[in-house]
Amino acid sequence: MTTAQGDEEEEEEEEGGPAVEDAAVMKKKMKFKDSKFVPGIVYIGHIPPKLRPKHLRNMLSVHGEIGRVFLQPEDLQVRRRKKKSGLRRCDFTEGWVEFRDKRMAKRVAASLHNTQMGNRKRHRFSADLWSIKYLHRFQWTHLSEQLAYQRIVQQQRLRTEVSQAKKETNFYLNNVEMSSNLDKDRKKRRRDGGQADDKTWDFTQRQTEEEIQMKKNKKKDSISQKHLDKARSIQQKSQSNVSLLTKIFNSNKSQ
Repeated sequence: MTTAQGDEEEEEEEEGGPAVEDAAVMKKKMKFKDSKFVPGIVYIGHIPPKLRPKHLRNMLSVHGEIGRVFLQPEDLQVRRRKKKSGLRRCDFTEGWVEFRDKRMAKRVAASLHNTQMGNRKRHRFSADLWSIKYLHRFQWTHLSEQLAYQRIVQQQRLRTEVSQAKKETNFYLNNVEMSSNLDKDRKKRRRDGGQADDKTWDFTQRQTEEEIQMKKNKKKDSISQKHLDKARSIQQKSQSNVSLLTKIFNSNKSQ
């Protein structure tokens, strides 16, 4: 092999080396672009009043790409109380936010926890703090299953309450019907000239504190009186015994 051919081969190797490296870098970039991100979900424990899902999305989309957002509305009883007081606004108690990349969700939960929601003083939610926690191995299907279970439990509770109310109303109506039938029977007997058997119920009223104290005092007085009577009887017996003994001894002396 001549020196010219060797120089040409060396030049070809030098030209082919960087080309191979560029292809590997491009493959890595294409893999990174085509790789599917694993979504991550964060839990928000405090939702201030007047905060809506669009506000939450705008506030958190600065840190990363956001997917689904769900906010749990208030209980029905709380909403009814608000309606009675004149407030028709529906607030939320807690929320779940899905990030496209779980690494971003972890960073957001670690960096924003216990910090102010608004960076500016005039921001609507600047006085509130973030309460964010990353949910490890939590998927959106788990949330939907949990919400469906809570919905079923609430429906079952409503059914039991409705059935209990129906039982109470039926019992009351039956009692009213029975009492009306009894009144009709009594009136009919009186018209026929018979005596109506009016059933009377004897109820004993609970004793008052004064009556209880009076009973206790009477018991004490009766016990003390018994003791006094017993002492008097013993004293009388002793006196009679003394008089009997004096009589016996006096008679013996006279003899």
